[in-house]
Amino acid sequence: MTWTPHVTVAAVVEMQGRFLMVEEETPDGIRYNQPAGHLEAQESLIAAIQREVLEESAWQFQPAGLVGIYRWQLAPGETTYLRFCFHGSVTAHDPQRPLDQGIRAALWLPLDTLRLQSRQMRSPLVLRSLNDYLNGSRYPLELLHELAG
Repeated sequence: MTWTPHVTVAAVVEMQGRFLMVEEETPDGIRYNQPAGHLEAQESLIAAIQREVLEESAWQFQPAGLVGIYRWQLAPGETTYLRFCFHGSVTAHDPQRPLDQGIRAALWLPLDTLRLQSRQMRSPLVLRSLNDYLNGSRYPLELLHELAG
């Protein structure tokens, strides 16, 4: 059996003291997450995060850098996630654009609300990457190298 981690991307987006979050339906009920999703075949990490933010929030995302790279395993022997978390800004918004299946809404939430809702987060990666961002964890996009062939 070949072990393969699930590669995902996520975005921390702050505007006027609020953070872009998505409210999503999960098997465990309604949860909050940053716009996030899986890397697709033949897709760069930058293209993946721009696509995921658009599909889940209807906002155009411009990454400025990385907050961190996180490995999370649900439990021994279960799925392992390798998450590339970006920070950046959003530009154009299309409120008429349908959101991805399972996404109920894109919301701008203040930090206090997010901390009070900590049990409603999709994973521990959500608040960890948000706290890392708030503590100044920022790395240049030049850390990423896309090699062909």
